[in-house]
Amino acid sequence: MANTETLNQDDIRAPLVAQTVDEKHESIKQSNFMVYLSTFVAVCGSFAFGSCAGYSSPTQSAITEDLNLSLAEYSLFGSILTFGAMIGAITSGPIADFVGRKGALRVSSVFCSVGWLAIYFAEGPVALDIGRLATGYGMGVFSYVVPVFIAEIAPKDLRGSLTAANQLMIVAAVSLSFVIGNVTPWRILALTGVVPCIVLVTGLFFIPESPRWLAKTGNHKEFQAALRKLRGKDADISEEAAEIQDYIETLEKLPKAKLLDLFQKRYLRSVIIGVGLMVCQQFGGINGICFYTSSIFESAGFPADLGTIIYALLQIVITALNALFVDKAGRKPLLLVSAVGLVMGCLLTALSFYLKTYEIGLSAVPALAVTGILLYIGSFSAGMGAIPWVIMSEIFPINIKGAAGSLATLVNWFGAWAISFTFNFLLSWSSYGTFIIYAAINACAIVFVIKMVPETKGRTLEQIQAAING
Repeated sequence: MANTETLNQDDIRAPLVAQTVDEKHESIKQSNFMVYLSTFVAVCGSFAFGSCAGYSSPTQSAITEDLNLSLAEYSLFGSILTFGAMIGAITSGPIADFVGRKGALRVSSVFCSVGWLAIYFAEGPVALDIGRLATGYGMGVFSYVVPVFIAEIAPKDLRGSLTAANQLMIVAAVSLSFVIGNVTPWRILALTGVVPCIVLVTGLFFIPESPRWLAKTGNHKEFQAALRKLRGKDADISEEAAEIQDYIETLEKLPKAKLLDLFQKRYLRSVIIGVGLMVCQQFGGINGICFYTSSIFESAGFPADLGTIIYALLQIVITALNALFVDKAGRKPLLLVSAVGLVMGCLLTALSFYLKTYEIGLSAVPALAVTGILLYIGSFSAGMGAIPWVIMSEIFPINIKGAAGSLATLVNWFGAWAISFTFNFLLSWSSYGTFIIYAAINACAIVFVIKMVPETKGRTLEQIQAAING
């Protein structure tokens, strides 16, 4: 048994050793137009994701008044999104494996569109909640499928930047929803959520399926055609096609992975990395701070409207810069810089609330709180926001990608719910203690990244997966 496992691991590594691609020749022949177009279509799903996430904040008073909802009824409407996303996360991997990456994008677009229409026509809490649950389900599927699809179609030198565009579109959509929601009726804002879904479904007719998924399902002719369409008609795809095909054939010799198989020795490290990064991303406090930014600013004595605008602009700018530099600076350095900034941001915010609690240097409290929160948001946007999704899309072998990706995405959404649910309770217990806890968790994230996370910059998916799982 041990010899068989060793042989399998050697087989996985074998096709990677002989890889010698003439980069100069490739850059002359290869066209990335279809890669960029495919990425644009895919990140329309990310924009739809952000539209769902940003909807409830600017519409609370209007929906509550128009439909005569109680605070409890609106709270259910807001929180049920996360439960829908968890269901979407559980099913996203199997759906993407069964009907393909494009098929999964279509499924999530349909759920989001139906959900938005249910919200638009809602005359009471039941239709409102059903619509919100449906959009949450679409979010959960999008959160897994979009980065995986982009990672599987992109050349290794563009993969990080293109996958990071997923997070950029999410934060852009959240910010846009907040702005539009303040000047647009809530029903019209719901209709705008359908627009990216329509663009996505239309665009899917013009882009190829993931070549790696086609190879895995045995569609060899379609695999070659999709890879050639992505790389350009004059590109030499022979070496890349051979590497993907050899790797897929080797993985096919292994048993089909089930959920419990993820904890076998050969896959355990990649699962720990993928799930661990999602824990670091969510349990460091981002959703509590994100959902309650206005109340944090108000508690610290800073104008909430001004603080929220600065927050949104900072998040968009730094996330865009992250997308530009992730393939140059590398994943691991950006994660470490981000985690250090998160610790410092939490400690500054904790200090501001400590001073306020004990009435020491009250004039400095607003400046410290704003500096801490903005440092936290900027640091999160610089690495911890996008890069866990980039690495998650890179590290899992394709035979376990569905099950492992669903697990990592489920952990992410569970963390989002847990932090947003407990944040107000923690804040009422101890305002400065809350941020000290988050600082400690982000400090643990630094250790995790140093010890466990590999640098994946400039390597093919097959090289990454063989190195980790070998």
